[in-house]
Amino acid sequence: MQLAPLLAEETGGLGALGFDVPSLIVYLVNFLILVVLLRAVAYKPVLRMLEQRSARIKESLETAERVQAEARRQQEELQRQMEVARQEGQRVIEQARQLAEQYRQEERERVHQEAEVFMERARQEIQRERDNAVMEVRRQMGDLAILAAERIIERSLDPAAHRDIIERVLAEHPPLPRS
Repeated sequence: MQLAPLLAEETGGLGALGFDVPSLIVYLVNFLILVVLLRAVAYKPVLRMLEQRSARIKESLETAERVQAEARRQQEELQRQMEVARQEGQRVIEQARQLAEQYRQEERERVHQEAEVFMERARQEIQRERDNAVMEVRRQMGDLAILAAERIIERSLDPAAHRDIIERVLAEHPPLPRS
């Protein structure tokens, strides 16, 4: 075996440095056994735990990204809904303006119609008053004509006197204007 040459060199090589070769071999064997045991008992579970933790972190990051994407989507949806609501509000305002303008126009037309009705009533009233005044004037003219005829008859039946009386009555009462 090769242990003998190493032992022989004990006085020269490693032994001169203060190393005991059999102890070194025992330490190496113990170290290898410890490494194998640690690898079996501690290293694999620690690696498994680290891998699990890495998987949880990765899953958490993916979840955070999904939540963030969902939040962005909801933000965009909210913005879209706000835009739709703003447009709806503008449409309602425009509709209210149109209704107000239509109401104003209807009121103008109603007032105009009422004014026309009032004016027509006033015209009818004026016409009625005018007709009453004309009738009154005609009645008075009839009375005047009768009075003039009585005077003519009283004086004489002379055509010149008759014209003179008519002219005098007409001068006293001017003729009515024609409409």
